[in-house]
Amino acid sequence: MGRKVKSPESEPCCCHQKRTPRQEREVQQLKNRLSRMIGQLNGIGRMLDENRYCGDILTQVAAVESALQSFGYLILQDHMETCLVEEIGKGNLDVIEEAVELVKKLK
Repeated sequence: MGRKVKSPESEPCCCHQKRTPRQEREVQQLKNRLSRMIGQLNGIGRMLDENRYCGDILTQVAAVESALQSFGYLILQDHMETCLVEEIGKGNLDVIEEAVELVKKLK
């Protein structure tokens, strides 16, 4: 209990040392999600320029937040299914605490 998370400088987890292998299709799907969010953010900027109703803008803000949250959970799931499993298999249990911190950041 209470094991200290090591800093990336001392003993980084697998994802700080190497790349996470992703299929080209998966990368493209993630990039498509990002592009949609960028489009939504640009749309919010246009809404401000047009002095649109606050409620309409807030609805779009909520949509972007939800999309970004979903994106983060996809990345977290990938991290847990790849890097975390790999490091636990090597006996590195410190990555569990790192994963808990990552989950906290996404809430």
